Amino acid sequence: MSLIPASLALCMAIAGTTASAQQTHATARARPVSDFTHLSQAAGAARDQGRSEEAIRLYRQALTIQPKWKDGLWSMSSLFYASNQYADARDSLRRFLAIDPEPGLAWAMLGMSEFELRDYSRSLDHLQRAMAQGMGDQKEIAQSVFYLVAILQTRFELFDESMGLLIAMVKSGQDSKPLVEPIGLAALRLPFLPAEIPADRRDMIRAAGEATLALEAQRRNEADRLFRQNVEQYPNEPGGHFLYGAFLLDENPEAGIQELKKELEVSPSNVSARLRLAEEYAKQQHLDLALPLAQEAVKLDPKRASAHMILGEVLVAKEDTSAGIRELEVARENAPQTVRIRWDLLRAYTAAGRNEDAKREKEQIEKLSSAPGR
Repeated sequence: MSLIPASLALCMAIAGTTASAQQTHATARARPVSDFTHLSQAAGAARDQGRSEEAIRLYRQALTIQPKWKDGLWSMSSLFYASNQYADARDSLRRFLAIDPEPGLAWAMLGMSEFELRDYSRSLDHLQRAMAQGMGDQKEIAQSVFYLVAILQTRFELFDESMGLLIAMVKSGQDSKPLVEPIGLAALRLPFLPAEIPADRRDMIRAAGEATLALEAQRRNEADRLFRQNVEQYPNEPGGHFLYGAFLLDENPEAGIQELKKELEVSPSNVSARLRLAEEYAKQQHLDLALPLAQEAVKLDPKRASAHMILGEVLVAKEDTSAGIRELEVARENAPQTVRIRWDLLRAYTAAGRNEDAKREKEQIEKLSSAPGR
């Protein structure tokens, strides 16, 4: 089930909203041209009557006279998108945004066009800009943008960011059925789009998504059953033992540890399993077991902030404070908004007698904690 809108009616509604809101006939009024007036009116009439090909032709002609006519560029872009002419929609939207980079809806349509053209990196950048700038009251478009950002984050291995966005969508009251597979992919840390899921792994991914949704809804017995069934049915597939192990750690740490070890047997390069296992060992004060796991995680993924954070925590706990601080500072550089890293550094700086540095971290913690959304 797709969450990507493509209906002509929707695109035209958006076109009307944007045009009226921004008074995009200003250029035409400033330079009255009889041919332009005739063409623009004829194009609008053809668009309103559903004669899309004729409308596009007329918009093209009008735009040769007034190349910066925003209303025309927007309406033509919407017609291109609605008729699946995504390359033309992309090019028209780029022209529109070169004139006016403010409308979030335009960035949304550009990102969706690029998604259809499989230009995924640009699509993600532009869809995130649409989120940042807002899309007004266009709820259906906004839902599609959030969905596409989440699945693209998974494809680019930004699994935590993707999962956070998907769960936020569920909490907002959005129908969870279309989100089962994206949640399963993010949970299993598989860098696929839903459309790219191999047929022989779809059931496993859906089960992981259903289990994660059950856990989010506090249906722990159902989640336990689904996670367990998944590892029993797919014992040699990456991701399943990690999910079940992380779930078990809260109530049955030893069983959770065993599942995480199984994950590393199946998937020796799984950084998340190493970090979760190292974190649990550190919690139990088994620091000699935690240290090599954290060190291996940093080697496998040297840019991951959480790897440096866990390694720093373990080193500080082993009283190698200087080395621990160095790792925590790397973690802070990669994830400056993460409050846990700031607290770790505050405590480590205090232990090392670096009072000014500790004071600075405390100020940053207060600043981050008072930020909107926290």
